[in-house]
Amino acid sequence: MSSGNRRHDERITGFDDDDEWGRSARLAGRLPGGLTLRGMIPNAITSAALCCGLTGIRFAIQGEWEKSLLAVLLAGMLDGIDGRIARLLKAESRFGAELDSLSDAVSFGVAPALILFLWSLERVPRLGWFAALAFAICMALRLARFNARIDLADQPHKSAGFLTGVPAPVGAGLAFLPMFLWIPSGNPLFREPWLVGSWLVVIAFLLISSVATLSWQSVRPRRNVRLELIALVGLVFAALLSEPWWTLVGICVVYLLLVPVGMISYARVRRQRAARLPDQLQ
Repeated sequence: MSSGNRRHDERITGFDDDDEWGRSARLAGRLPGGLTLRGMIPNAITSAALCCGLTGIRFAIQGEWEKSLLAVLLAGMLDGIDGRIARLLKAESRFGAELDSLSDAVSFGVAPALILFLWSLERVPRLGWFAALAFAICMALRLARFNARIDLADQPHKSAGFLTGVPAPVGAGLAFLPMFLWIPSGNPLFREPWLVGSWLVVIAFLLISSVATLSWQSVRPRRNVRLELIALVGLVFAALLSEPWWTLVGICVVYLLLVPVGMISYARVRRQRAARLPDQLQ
């Protein structure tokens, strides 16, 4: 089997062609009866993220708001490492990609919507439920759009190192901004349903928008400030330990300020590509 076909089959099934089960399955024309341990580790992390999101709903039902937020934040951390571990172990698979999307839909779509509804929006049940539904549906639509484009070669944002719209874990974090403000301050204004519902609808729009947002690939600091950035990251972690909620508020504000920066940066990349196009056609 050629290396290209081998990589394609391994990506789709999650089984290595060098593995005895994988070779036997291909000879028999069917999938093997079990997963390799290497392929199970990333999926186990994804399942743990899903459990965290669902547990956040349980904490919200009991009125334990801080625990519910921490559960969803933990789901976001696990979601950030499962894909990287899969690539590190060379265990990427179509099954893992689909499981990750389902986990994201629950942990970052359904869970935040229900938590915010139970925390604030149930005081205006009809309009509040509409806002919660809008957020959950837009999260599902964003993930569906991502899956539909995963194999497309023509992705202008991705090829330039940008993302399309706000990522799912970031969207969940931004949706919780009123709660991040309410917990340390105790100000009842941040729990007002009209404020929470309006904010939730705005974040829902950002999820499905075509706005170019910054990704890790597009953020390339200069060499002369890298040490300062490393120190800044360390200080942020220290702040998360001492003042977690205000630090999360600061992170959300910084990200929102970077959204216009991403749009401007992508517009500059598009102009540069358009300027190079006539030279390439000659």
